[in-house]
Amino acid sequence: MKDKISIVGAGLVGSLLAVILKQKGFTVQVFEKRKDPRKSEIAEGRSINLALSHRGIPPLKLAGVYETIEPYLIPMKGRMMHDEAGGLTFQSYGKEDQFINSVSRAQLNELLIESAEQAGVEVYFDHKCSDVNFDSNTVFFENGTVVNADLIIGTDGAFSAIRKKLALNDRFNFSQHYIEHGYKELAIEPVDGQFRLEPNYLHIWPRGNFMLIALPNNDKTFTCTLFFPFEGSPSFSSLSNKEEVDRFFTKYFADAQELIPNLTEQFFNNPTSSLVTTKCKPWYKGRSILLGDAAHAIVPFYGQGMNSGFEDVRLFVEMAEKMSWDWDEILPEYSTHRKKDADAISELALHNFLEMRDHVAHPDFLRRKKLEAQIQEKFPEDWIPLYSMVTFSDIPYSEALRLGKIQKIVMDEVLVLDESKIDFQQIIERFNALKKAG
Repeated sequence: MKDKISIVGAGLVGSLLAVILKQKGFTVQVFEKRKDPRKSEIAEGRSINLALSHRGIPPLKLAGVYETIEPYLIPMKGRMMHDEAGGLTFQSYGKEDQFINSVSRAQLNELLIESAEQAGVEVYFDHKCSDVNFDSNTVFFENGTVVNADLIIGTDGAFSAIRKKLALNDRFNFSQHYIEHGYKELAIEPVDGQFRLEPNYLHIWPRGNFMLIALPNNDKTFTCTLFFPFEGSPSFSSLSNKEEVDRFFTKYFADAQELIPNLTEQFFNNPTSSLVTTKCKPWYKGRSILLGDAAHAIVPFYGQGMNSGFEDVRLFVEMAEKMSWDWDEILPEYSTHRKKDADAISELALHNFLEMRDHVAHPDFLRRKKLEAQIQEKFPEDWIPLYSMVTFSDIPYSEALRLGKIQKIVMDEVLVLDESKIDFQQIIERFNALKKAG
């Protein structure tokens, strides 16, 4: 295949897609506005750990890069909850053999860029997109570079330059929504070369309207992220000096505070960032298309941002092969087919924020999870909990969302019953009846 493909954005999705398309025989060029991350320092507070789960692994294997990445992964088999007194409670993510993997965004991106170059992809840094001509398939860059291609793919993130140019076209729909919370990252350093917390868990300090989480790194550090309102009390705006920060962490996160001796220095030196959801339609025009965050940026609370982007890559390539690489047919079909699932995971991610910061510590939530595990054990073919559908299966996000809503109806009915009156057979019959009814 002699088509020339230009990918704008050398992040996770763009780099992975470039590897696969090059292996399929295309001429592939990738243009990235940043400097080469392998040659520049990562800004403090910008490491952003990710959780690689089931949907993200097959695309990495398709590209032949999973074995390269696997040594950098740290398995996390569940949530470790920290209460205000420092007490710990464990919640499994799924079955005993199911886990998600903590991985550094920066490390993963560098490995994928390296894999793309080794595959023969031309990667150009310091190339910021300034304009696109969708009629002539031409991309213009601020440094004067002009590129013509048979296919243009925008994988340039939540604030995509390609999408901004698409938005100038008639009948293009776009929306963005910032939640009231932002985030700030803090690092827990190792002591004597060892982790300060148990590494095979995602640690969560749920506190109602805000929370702290911590994910392990393979250098024995933990990356902590405080998800916190911008305004109000307490909020980022209410913590303006060292004393206020110290009091806040002593009250809500005392056990974490003990692990970060330079907490206030990090708090004021590391940036505070916002969290945005974006939606648009259509994702394509002519021979140009958006994938990943450029098409559907979501908040990080289901750990599916990267995984959904990688799944985009797999589904796009599989569809393209089935349609004999006919871009004029592939782009509208993919854009229409994938849109409903992107909207579904967006909704699920926002809902999971409420669960993580508040519900996970509530007795009713713990009882619900216990009952769901019992139902799944007795009827594994009929009942898969929503989290497992999203995280450990290939069930389309839109179908997982639909089934999850039915499960909630059933569980709300069950939770008002006495334990002695719970009949698991009746539960599954009720679920199947509602599922069949649509």
